[in-house]
Amino acid sequence: MIADQLGLPEGGHRYKGNLHAHSTNSDGRLAPEAVVDDFRAHGYQFLCLSDHDVFTDYSAAFNTDDFIVLPGIEASAYLYADETRACRLRCHHMHGILGTDEMVAAAPARFAHGERLEPLERFGAWDGLAVAEELRDELARRGCVVTYNHPVWSRIEPEDVLGLTGVFGIEVYNYDTENEGGDGADTVYWDLLLRHGERIGGIAADDSHHVTEFDDVFGGWVVVCAPELTRNAVVGALAAGEYYSSAGPEVRAFGVRDGVAWIECSPCERVNLVAGGPIGGNHTVIAPDGELLERVEIPLKGTETYIRFECADERGKKAWTNALR
Repeated sequence: MIADQLGLPEGGHRYKGNLHAHSTNSDGRLAPEAVVDDFRAHGYQFLCLSDHDVFTDYSAAFNTDDFIVLPGIEASAYLYADETRACRLRCHHMHGILGTDEMVAAAPARFAHGERLEPLERFGAWDGLAVAEELRDELARRGCVVTYNHPVWSRIEPEDVLGLTGVFGIEVYNYDTENEGGDGADTVYWDLLLRHGERIGGIAADDSHHVTEFDDVFGGWVVVCAPELTRNAVVGALAAGEYYSSAGPEVRAFGVRDGVAWIECSPCERVNLVAGGPIGGNHTVIAPDGELLERVEIPLKGTETYIRFECADERGKKAWTNALR
């Protein structure tokens, strides 16, 4: 039986942020300052500028008392059909977000602002897991915490990520790729990792480029529970899983008590309990006609290896909690 526990720490503050955003430093449309200004104006408290293959640290330039920029990079590895590089078959896109001061001090190296990290390249076939581990290790060597981005869009296979450790989160919702081509929903890969015993969180993110062809901004975010708005506190909370992800609903609290999983949320049309273990462990509660759900309690069977919640509002927009074991 999953032990009594709270999914989010009590007290402290909650900060809304986007962990995946691009600027003119790679393939975004707006300059870094304009990207920061846009997110600040829309009620965000933190942002990771994660440009492709280039590390940037704009914290000194843009941090204020009510908004911080997390230094970061979106690093790449590509499997090409052949050495012409004309056709990309699969890729790993992984964030390196600068860790806490303690992590950075213990790291053997560190990125410089504007430093480029050349993508890893393979041709014809690859050991996808080994390549992902190589990319993860390089980011960790530079004092970064690591996330895994948009696995469906990247065309990866389960064997490319199963067994990947040392990654605190995987994107379960990517707003840009969802609106670009309908492949931004990634919970299947998350659950595969959870079922194999990995302790990894789920991340909703924009992957914003501020494109004009479709909307790719302010559609996915994380809410971090942290004592203060600093890189140390926010990154520490992310690495500890003390956050939830959303494309709309608010998660107020969740946990397990006396064999019952429970969640409190903003008004929602349905709540899904997703569980590891034998077939039939999941459970959905749907609001009666004319009503909405703000608290749901679901008795556990005792066979669950982990549980997590998904809340969906009347528009179908979801929020995702991290898993409890």
